[in-house]
Amino acid sequence: MYPVIGRVGSFEISSFGLMVAIAALVGLWIFSRELARSHLRADAVDAAAIGVAAGLLGAKLLFVAEHAGEEPLAGLLFARAGLSWYGGFGGGVAAGLLTLSRKRLPMVPVLAAATPALTAGHALGRIGCFLVGDDYGRPTSLPWGVAFPEGAPPTVDRVHPTQLYEAAVLVVVTWLLIRWRRAGVDDRHVLGRYLVAIGVTRFVIEFLRINVRVALDITVAQWASLIVVAIGTALLRVPATRRMLSIPGSNGRG
Repeated sequence: MYPVIGRVGSFEISSFGLMVAIAALVGLWIFSRELARSHLRADAVDAAAIGVAAGLLGAKLLFVAEHAGEEPLAGLLFARAGLSWYGGFGGGVAAGLLTLSRKRLPMVPVLAAATPALTAGHALGRIGCFLVGDDYGRPTSLPWGVAFPEGAPPTVDRVHPTQLYEAAVLVVVTWLLIRWRRAGVDDRHVLGRYLVAIGVTRFVIEFLRINVRVALDITVAQWASLIVVAIGTALLRVPATRRMLSIPGSNGRG
């Protein structure tokens, strides 16, 4: 675990902050490629950039709301990690949709093009969580258990590295999304599969984490996961139409 990887004067360079920055850059690069491959307007990247900023804000605000009363407000706001993924997802998507609407861009095709970027960025962000010692799981005797003596919060017990579990699944989902898009799967179904995959993954991972249980003995993140899976399932029930990508010299349209 490397929570701080360097200093510039009194300013600490956090491994988590660095991985979030790398995740944003990689995500924007993948999104740009997917937009170009689907012949969608390049300025849709603006929605992603705005979504990243809004997502970070939403992630911090939901984290503060979830942990209110556990420590002073300033401590929660300026914690070196302390981001709630679903807060970031909701804030980023809301800001992105507003931007797409203002630019009069087709929402479903653009969102489908964004799905591999979202999962790749999410995976890199989870590696950042591992490096800073945040969002780990319950104690375990398994040989790959990890202690986070400088974590957030610290623990000397060996625990499930749930950050790496989630990152590994997200890498596979990224690969699948790219394959599905290249195979011409309907944009609504790509989006639906993405939502079901991330929702199911987070719902299962939560059983290994130590988070406050709320209604029906499941966590806030699990309730959010159920909503995401329901939306994804609804999209998958829409009859598919095969997406035809244009090829050089043709008049096709992606």
